[in-house]
Amino acid sequence: MLLADLGADVIKVEEVSRGDDTRSWYPPAAPLVDSAPEEAAHLPPESAYFLAVNRNKRSITVNFKQPEGLAIVHKLVKQADVLVENFVSGKLAEMGLGWEDCRQLNPRLVYASITGYGQTGPFRKAAGYDVIVEAEAGLMHITGEPDGPPCKVGVAATDVATGLYAHGAIMAGLLSREKTGQGVWIDCNLFESQLAGLANIASNYLIAGQEGSRHGTAHPSIVPYQVFPCRDGFIMIGAGNDKQFKLFAERILDRPDLPADPKFSTNKSRVANRQELVDLITETLQKEGRDHWIEKLTGLGVPFGPINNIHQTFAHPQVAARQMVTEVEHPRSGKIKLVSPAVTYNGKRMPVRRPPPYLSQHTTEVLTELGYSGQQIAELKEKKII
Repeated sequence: MLLADLGADVIKVEEVSRGDDTRSWYPPAAPLVDSAPEEAAHLPPESAYFLAVNRNKRSITVNFKQPEGLAIVHKLVKQADVLVENFVSGKLAEMGLGWEDCRQLNPRLVYASITGYGQTGPFRKAAGYDVIVEAEAGLMHITGEPDGPPCKVGVAATDVATGLYAHGAIMAGLLSREKTGQGVWIDCNLFESQLAGLANIASNYLIAGQEGSRHGTAHPSIVPYQVFPCRDGFIMIGAGNDKQFKLFAERILDRPDLPADPKFSTNKSRVANRQELVDLITETLQKEGRDHWIEKLTGLGVPFGPINNIHQTFAHPQVAARQMVTEVEHPRSGKIKLVSPAVTYNGKRMPVRRPPPYLSQHTTEVLTELGYSGQQIAELKEKKII
C-alpha cells in the first residue's frame, strides 16, 4: 500500500473464490449501495479491515497452481519492478514462482519475501502470525500491568512494523538495482522485525543482562512517566528531566518543596521512591477533571497527553488541520472514509487515486494489458483459472 501511495501500479494477486483472508474479517463492514456492480453481487460486504490496507491497488484473481494461471503470473513478473510475497519459505519455489524462477524471467526484479521467521533456520517453515510472534519475540512479556498477565498490543504492531521494514528494504532494493542493473531478494520477517523493535529493552539485556518486565504505562527508568487517573478520565504525564519535574511540581502539584526533597530531587531518586511519588501525584490529579489539567498543562513545557478513545482521536483538531482522513467513492459501498497516507512531500499529501478494490475488480483489465483477448479471458473464467 505504501508503494501504491507513491504512485506504483500495485496489482494484488488473490485466490479465485474468496481472495485475501482479511476480506472475511467482519463485522464491521462498509454498507453496500444499490448501484453496486452486478458482477460483484455474490461477494460479501467489504470488511473494514481489508479497506484499511488496500487503497490505491488493483485486484486480480488467479489460480496459479494451474499451468495457465502460472503463465499469467509469469507474464506479470516479466514486466514488474517488484514482487511482494508472504508464503511460507519455499512454497512459491514449489509452484514455479520462487526467487530463482523469477530472476530468470526478470533479472532486474526486486523480490521481497515476508515470512514469519525468515528463509533459513529451524523455524523457516513455520507460519507467521502477529500475535504469536508478539509472544515469542518478547513483546508480550513486557506489555501489561506489573501484577497482571502478559498482554498483546492493541493493534497488530509486529505486522505493521514488518511492513514498514519491507517498504524501506524494497526502496533500497530499487536504488541498488539502478546502480547494479540487477535485482535483489529481500528476506523480511516478523520475528526479526519484532526483535529489532525491542530497542532499548533488548540492549538492556545484551549489555547488562537485565531481564525485561511489565510496567503498565510506566517507564522503568523515568519517573513520573506514566498514565495517571483524573476525576473523569486519564492523562499521560512525561516529566523526563529535572527541569520538567520542577515545573510539574510547582505549577501542577502546587508542591514547590518536592524538587528540593532528596527523595525526588533527581530522576534516580524519583525512580527509587517511585510509589510514594506516584501516589502523591495520583491523589492530586484525582481532585479535578481531565480538561482542568489539560488547560493547566498546555504551554507549560511538561510533556502530556490525554488518553483519547478512537472517537476523540479522530475529533482531534490536528486530524482536521492536516486532512488526515480521506473520503473516496467505492463502487460497492459508496463514500467511505480512510486514514490518509501518513507522509507529505513538499507540503502535499499523495492522493488516494483508487479505492480499495473489490475481489477480482481488475482481472479483465490487467489480462487485457498483458495481451489476452476477450475470448481467452472468457475461457480462463470458464475454467476457473481466473
